[in-house]
Amino acid sequence: MKFRNPVLEYRLRKGNDHYVPIYHYREIELEQILARRECEFFVKDGVTYKQLSSAIEDELFIIYVEIYEEGPPEPAILTQDGILLEIREWNAIKGHPLIMSEYVTNHLDVLSTIGSVYTYHQWKEWERDSAEIDEDRKAYVLYVTPTGYSITE
Repeated sequence: MKFRNPVLEYRLRKGNDHYVPIYHYREIELEQILARRECEFFVKDGVTYKQLSSAIEDELFIIYVEIYEEGPPEPAILTQDGILLEIREWNAIKGHPLIMSEYVTNHLDVLSTIGSVYTYHQWKEWERDSAEIDEDRKAYVLYVTPTGYSITE
């Protein structure tokens, strides 16, 4: 395996073309780095960051971000074993209603879901809008919009 000791670093944009490291993860699996890199948003300590781009330097994976919005941190969800993955409708007026949630066993399961353009739940087809890793709530969230296509048996 090429990446024996991968490291993830988030860098915050400060002005034009200037970035400063804000979070550094040494003990992290490659699969988690790839799942996080698939997320357009990263939430930590009440701050939502928007991903601008990503890079790799040897075994250092970098995600470049800017502040998107700030608010009070949401409490962590009491978890079962596994990684919490939520699918929510992208609809701010309705508070992004929950379509489904499940606990998955690994980050490849997360990546398989958040990396898909279309998912099918409640007999409907949903199109991916964006994804986030919410460290405050200890969850990944996939935001989707209905395509209008219904599944019939």
